[in-house]
Amino acid sequence: MALLLAIDQGTTGTTCIVFTPDGEPLGRAYSEFTQSFPKPGWVEHDAAEILAVTLAVANEAIANAGVEPSGIAGIGITNQRETVVVWDRQTGEPLAPAIVWQDRRNAERCHELRDQGVEPLVRERTGLVLDSYFTATKLEWLLTNVEGLAEKAAAGHVLAGTIDSWLVWNLTGEHVTDPSNASRTSLLDISTANWDEQLLELFSIPAAILPRIVPSVGVVAQTKTEHFGGASIPVAGILGDQQAALFGQGCFTPGDAKATFGTGLFILQNAGRSAPPAVDGLLSTIGWGIGDRIDYAYEASVFVAGAAVQWLRDGLGLIESASDTEALARSVEDSGGVHFVPALTGLGSPYWDPEARGTITGLTRGTSRAQLVRATLEGIAFEVSDAITEIATASGQPLSELRADGGATANDWLMAFQADLLGVPVTVPEVAETTALGAALAAGIGVGQLTLDDAARGRRVRATFEPRIDQQQRSELLAGWSTAVARARLKP
Repeated sequence: MALLLAIDQGTTGTTCIVFTPDGEPLGRAYSEFTQSFPKPGWVEHDAAEILAVTLAVANEAIANAGVEPSGIAGIGITNQRETVVVWDRQTGEPLAPAIVWQDRRNAERCHELRDQGVEPLVRERTGLVLDSYFTATKLEWLLTNVEGLAEKAAAGHVLAGTIDSWLVWNLTGEHVTDPSNASRTSLLDISTANWDEQLLELFSIPAAILPRIVPSVGVVAQTKTEHFGGASIPVAGILGDQQAALFGQGCFTPGDAKATFGTGLFILQNAGRSAPPAVDGLLSTIGWGIGDRIDYAYEASVFVAGAAVQWLRDGLGLIESASDTEALARSVEDSGGVHFVPALTGLGSPYWDPEARGTITGLTRGTSRAQLVRATLEGIAFEVSDAITEIATASGQPLSELRADGGATANDWLMAFQADLLGVPVTVPEVAETTALGAALAAGIGVGQLTLDDAARGRRVRATFEPRIDQQQRSELLAGWSTAVARARLKP
């Protein structure tokens, strides 16, 4: 039986999983790598370390599955998005630390560009807001501030790309990216899926350093034999991490939506085959490319989800572990009128208000630890509800089901409350690593082992949570939350 290797290169570590073609995990491995914070607001990675860790973990996963590398039919790569690497075209050496998607060093540059009136252009072409979160200003900063880099780039000695490009170039020698990753750079016209000359000029980025855009699904190249014990394996799938989760959840029909509950929270809804217009509070992005076909998505980004629970644990000492929250939430009938708006780093979609601050309302002397914990979980679910409402309004596609993944889906109380707020079922998959699964499925389709219909039919659900309250109760809950959000957005 030919198997599929998923490389899931994340922000803090790399996970590799060997899957059967029907999505069953056979072997896995994981390793963290170094996080660097050289200045306030700066976040950097060592691209060479990421490569070394990824190769080691990939081979460990293959060994853990009990197969030879020659038994792997295809490799799918999914990755942290927006992070940028620059390297020497000849030697392959990184020419600067990778600037990570979380890095905020270019926030002031984005303010300058807004003042110049260019944000409407960026929104129209890319579907993104003008923010240092995305790749363009990171790459512009490197070319401006790393000594000699701009001159080397002009002379044709520099290559640049997101983490997928870095890995594929080292694995195969091909300098490529896929539309899902390219759409997160602020350099791609998402309506044509091509690099945009006007945006490249705006950010002073030479087109020659950027990768060639290839479909997300399909064989790109063969790996060099030195990486996998002499085997040459086709790289046949490339997807940004959130798009990979959308793919892994089988969201192939317009209106299908998934929410990934992690440190932050990312909600994507399949928007069909036409680039959706820019909408305040949301991002328009490319889901994936298969042949000449491009599927688009609306995306909502919530800055703080699991991080709020971490704050309860590490900042306040109210819990010993995240798993404590479910029992505490169940131990009380309600939150006692307490609302926690977890705007600890501002509010994301649909508000995009960086000035908002974390706010707890409704406290009394009778408020218990359990009620505050429950209010925290409720706050996460309320954030999802806000984002889903905005996406459904923008797309004209009302939600019929939310497909949830990520660590917090282990909390059945949270998933049940989420269904109550949305008024539709929330489903949780059997395979928790939907990002890796999406990459593996893309590779399976890319090498011809699977079809898109096979991937959709193979989706397996661990649990389904049905809504238990009526619309009046739902409206009352949402009204209380709206009042709390308004207070969180009051400027001092």
